[in-house]
Amino acid sequence: MPPIKVVVTGASGKMSREVLQALCKDPEVEPAAAVSSHAQEDYLSLPDGSGLIPLSRELEPLLLRVKPDVLVDFTNAQYTMIAARAAVAHGVRPVIGTSGLIPEQIQELEALCDRAGIGGVVAPNFALGAVVMMHLARVAARHFDYAEIIEMHHEAKVDAPSGTAIATARAMAQARGSAFQVAPTLKETAPHPRGSVVEGVPLHSLRLPGLMAHQEIVLGSQGQTLRIRHDTLSRECYMPGVLLAIKAVVGRRGLTVGLERLLGLEEAG
Repeated sequence: MPPIKVVVTGASGKMSREVLQALCKDPEVEPAAAVSSHAQEDYLSLPDGSGLIPLSRELEPLLLRVKPDVLVDFTNAQYTMIAARAAVAHGVRPVIGTSGLIPEQIQELEALCDRAGIGGVVAPNFALGAVVMMHLARVAARHFDYAEIIEMHHEAKVDAPSGTAIATARAMAQARGSAFQVAPTLKETAPHPRGSVVEGVPLHSLRLPGLMAHQEIVLGSQGQTLRIRHDTLSRECYMPGVLLAIKAVVGRRGLTVGLERLLGLEEAG
């Protein structure tokens, strides 16, 4: 089988550069083109020094020129939707790791893929350990009435709470069939002391230099607590999940939300 041709958006970003590096190492995929709003040249040198790929500020000309199979996007919610619409219109399957997509945008992506008859993947987190963390949290959620999530990221992360934290809270509530109970705060000595609350789960966000991406789920009941934690130490940890999604999406129809389906965890949960 020929390698899967991939176009990468946001090529000047750290995650996108990591994706290009991973594509260069895997013989089953091929970096075909890149998009960057800061592009000054017509070609981008691949990070492993193996050659050049077309580079543009505009996605549509690249889609027509290189005819990729998959688009990988780790940019921002606004541009992601623009890129996804263009990609699907050309039969290119989107693999999206952008944080901060709202339910209405997910629904639009589902409709786009359904109408085009192609696959797509949207995941709040591509770290396989984080996906397992969320799976374990769903299992534990059935046995606890109280839960809180602490998510910790580097100071440059643009959104809060993180998409992973929100997705985890929603998945936990879905697993138990109802929202969690929230311990009442009788006196608030500063605004929003309990953080954002999603499905009865308070979400606390830390943004500090020295952090990468970390999440801890704390569940409590009488006389005990359960903590489930995942720590991301480098962006390299996301690449096995990204490659898994790229290879899986070409053989699927419709939008897959979350990597748990690709890992066989959804049914097991």
